[in-house]
Amino acid sequence: MRAASFLVLTFSASLAGLSAHCAEAGWTKYSGNPIIGGTYGTCFDVAVLRDGPGYRMWLSWRPKKSIAMVESTDGIHWTEPPEIVLGPREQSGWEDEVNRPVVLKREGTYHMWYTGQAHGHSAIGYASSRDGRVWNRAQTQPVLSPDAAWEKAAVMCPHVLWDDRARLYAMWYSAGEQYEPDAIGYATSADGVVWHKDKSNPVFRPNTAQSWDQAKVTAVQVQRLGDWYVMFYIGFRDIDHAQIGLARSRDGRTAWQRHPANPIIQPTANQWDADACYKPFALFDGSKWLLWYNGRRGNVEQIGVAFHEGEDLGFPN
Repeated sequence: MRAASFLVLTFSASLAGLSAHCAEAGWTKYSGNPIIGGTYGTCFDVAVLRDGPGYRMWLSWRPKKSIAMVESTDGIHWTEPPEIVLGPREQSGWEDEVNRPVVLKREGTYHMWYTGQAHGHSAIGYASSRDGRVWNRAQTQPVLSPDAAWEKAAVMCPHVLWDDRARLYAMWYSAGEQYEPDAIGYATSADGVVWHKDKSNPVFRPNTAQSWDQAKVTAVQVQRLGDWYVMFYIGFRDIDHAQIGLARSRDGRTAWQRHPANPIIQPTANQWDADACYKPFALFDGSKWLLWYNGRRGNVEQIGVAFHEGEDLGFPN
């Protein structure tokens, strides 16, 4: 990892329960990781909302082929066991498994876009809810399917924002191979159901100049910070090794600038995330960032969290 002098190198010693990993980029892994997984089997690819006094997390639960929800007051300690809120629907022909959700709360309604997988293909569906627990699918068919050459067999891992000025939903999605997609596309919608893909797709590609994300870039989370769209993403060195990076763009589509300290979250040798760090989802709580991700060691995937003091993520001016 390339350290930059303007980055925060360590957290204050008064922050309990933190480790020194990833400090070069200003991120420190929680020493109590993993926080979700273990006896529940593989738990992966999460979406988190600040909702009321605490947090809600929707996670992919592989043994159940379902999306589950857990709740927390601090973002570290979560309710048990996970509560299944959206299960598979084999009769649809494209939802033998459901996973990789994003949840947006707007005007009192929860909106979920999620991945359905069957027969070696992935597509994106949409459901809504009044309480975040009971979900109603909008239609029997996907709202986004692979139909461009670069999308190959799969579109998955949606992340959606509402643009109040444009009165549109904006979606960043991963597409390409079924086992780990290749690049990031962009689409917009007025209603969350009918989507229009950007003509310049893919809008974010692997960086062949840097070995750590030379093979694939996937599973992004995007948010607005001031005049920028900031993207947290997975970068793949090869199919089996992944780390987490940061990039930013003025319009969310073009001229992405990668963070000089990438990758910001790396595997830790001999630990629960020793082989790969996947699917980041980060929120700023007013004093620090919390970044949830799933780590893999061998065939076991679990969820952990990392922290970053202050809102400034260390991009150059």
